[in-house]
Amino acid sequence: MRSGRILVVDDEVNARRALSSLLHDEGYEVETAADAFKALGKYASFEPHVVITDLKMPGMDGIELLARVKELEDPAAVILITAFSDVSSAVEAMRAGAADYLAKPLSLPHLLISLDRVFERDALRRETHLLRERVRERFAPRNIIGESPQMQRIFEIIDQVAPSRATVLITGESGTGKELVANALHERSPRRNGPFVKLHCAALAETLLESELFGHERGAFTGAIAKKDGRFQIADGGTLFLDEIGEISPAVQIKLLRFLQEHTFERVGGTKTIHVDVRVLVATNKNLVEEVAKGRFREDLFYRLNVVTIEMPALRDRKSDIPELAVAFLERFARENGKVVDGFSQAALDVLRAYDWPGNVRELENAIERAVIFAAGPTFEPQHLPPTVRPSVPSGAPQVPGATLAELTRHAILETLKSCGGSTSHAAAILGISARMIQYKLHQYRAAPRSEVEAVRKLN
Repeated sequence: MRSGRILVVDDEVNARRALSSLLHDEGYEVETAADAFKALGKYASFEPHVVITDLKMPGMDGIELLARVKELEDPAAVILITAFSDVSSAVEAMRAGAADYLAKPLSLPHLLISLDRVFERDALRRETHLLRERVRERFAPRNIIGESPQMQRIFEIIDQVAPSRATVLITGESGTGKELVANALHERSPRRNGPFVKLHCAALAETLLESELFGHERGAFTGAIAKKDGRFQIADGGTLFLDEIGEISPAVQIKLLRFLQEHTFERVGGTKTIHVDVRVLVATNKNLVEEVAKGRFREDLFYRLNVVTIEMPALRDRKSDIPELAVAFLERFARENGKVVDGFSQAALDVLRAYDWPGNVRELENAIERAVIFAAGPTFEPQHLPPTVRPSVPSGAPQVPGATLAELTRHAILETLKSCGGSTSHAAAILGISARMIQYKLHQYRAAPRSEVEAVRKLN
């Protein structure tokens, strides 16, 4: 059985009732109207997915009703039917935005095929709209998390630069979120409804990179069995993001420079000049000024790319953002893995703040995903984090094998207490034992030989 809401508009009562009955039998929810004015009156309350309307009606014809429906927010698809079938009215209807045009007497199979197509297109349109909204939500600057002064400045630059056509160079270490900024620039620009195309330049050899960027003609090289559009052509009307731009060869640099100057290119193996409207955003973790000085990157290309620069800070330089980032990742991965979470213990947050995160936000994201997978309870403790994130064992630690279990236990408790500033509750959470057990062990150590007593006194 089919489903969906259909509004039938026809001034002929028998035709209106017959069509309504047929559609109802097919499973559709149907309302009818005797003219276009009554149809518009029912539209708001019924909210049809499809309007099937007669073309020739007194007062307001089907073409005018179509135009009025198209002015509404999230308009229904409109199928026009008429007994006066001719080419001119069909052309006029399709130009006005009709989903289809059918002649009387209606063939039910043909109408059902037309409706199936309309509902398929509508489902695809709604899915595309939903995906765009999800992408826009995910990459909106307010979701590039950070309250630190460095990130607030980046948000300001995004707001200022996004509406322009300027090329933007996004710099920073790997994992700092350069692609996230590129997405935000696109989503807040007038090109947001156009394509956002990205290419990782370091992942391809020179010949393949040139073909990926500019396309190629059939027979341009071995394996080129058909003509192929490049990323520049695919991104026409939108944005092209080139990651790791510092890795491209001198030959590709020349072609890229020409495009930035003239907005034209030729496919590999082709002679036809192609013009496209593409905004270019690039990113690199290299120092391009040094690359220019060493002769590895063209100076003229650098200045073309460096119209606006956004430098992403390393996570170690904005540690105040770590708790907010960690909670956001925790909520996302808990939702994806179907887990109920309360959050991080204070000891776990202390560990996250203390670590330098050489892999930046990406490393933090991966660490939180691991914590969600391995945690058994609703609160996340330091032991749920990767070993590389937790405090390392200091030099002078007991040798394993070679030390007794008592020596290992004493060393673990004293060093953990030292890293936690003497907090027995935090140390207990890290070690996975009770605070009372730590207090009991400390009492034992104070009664031990002088060297052990001195180690305990340093904590007090």
